[in-house]
Amino acid sequence: MSQYLLSIYQPDGPAPAPEVLEPIMRDLDTLNKEMKTAGAWVFAAGLQPAGTATVLRAQGDEVLVTDGPFTEGKEHLGGFTIIDVEDLEAALGWAREMAKVITLPIEVRPFRD
Repeated sequence: MSQYLLSIYQPDGPAPAPEVLEPIMRDLDTLNKEMKTAGAWVFAAGLQPAGTATVLRAQGDEVLVTDGPFTEGKEHLGGFTIIDVEDLEAALGWAREMAKVITLPIEVRPFRD
């Protein structure tokens, strides 16, 4: 078995209206339950907006602390799910289901052994 990170990228800006977001979250909860039942689900979490991030950078002996996201962009990491599955094809299968539910880009990356 291998673990994969399913990263959910969302556009910057305000969250969708409740009437849009609530059915998505309900369907995502159903998908998470399916992954748990299949023994694939390890962990999942949503993140606060990118503007709440703090970035630390080493500069010689000092560490510079900056408020805000690491990079400026039109999309940011909005949440993620970690799964433990047999191979990349299985990971892509769960990512396809997730993409259908939330209609946002999903990046699939394996963890190093």
